[in-house]
Amino acid sequence: MDDLAPHDRLAALGLALPPAPKPAGVYKPCLIDGHHVYVSGHGPLQSDGTLITGRVGQDLDSDAGKAAARQVGLAILATLVAHLGSLDRIKRVIKVLGMVNATPDFEQHPFVINGCSELFGEIWGHDLGIGVRSAVGMGSLPGNISVEIEALFELA
Repeated sequence: MDDLAPHDRLAALGLALPPAPKPAGVYKPCLIDGHHVYVSGHGPLQSDGTLITGRVGQDLDSDAGKAAARQVGLAILATLVAHLGSLDRIKRVIKVLGMVNATPDFEQHPFVINGCSELFGEIWGHDLGIGVRSAVGMGSLPGNISVEIEALFELA
């Protein structure tokens, strides 16, 4: 799959994108600035329009949190396709900031955010799909969503 374009990799993986989320406040889902596209914080939006909710370490275990982070990654991809027309317009992932709605004693934030990072690695390959990253815990997130992620990409 190394020679496939990002949109072809998505299809080869059999992944379905949820609908591109609409802003839940006063902000833009993404913003192009020169050779970069900034993507606002996204939640784990599923194909049926519902969100994965609950605190990791209480309502969800680490694996369920990781699956929620992967779902956030799919929502980010949906936003990119909706605004850019194709994932092929992305050259590489620069930065991912992952926020986990977690209990105070939960310590596996990086493991959870790997769900998104691994997805991006599958789409753009390890060299271009893995950027710098932060994975942090939060006392709460909007609507009790399990994970919120924002990202920065370089345009092709």
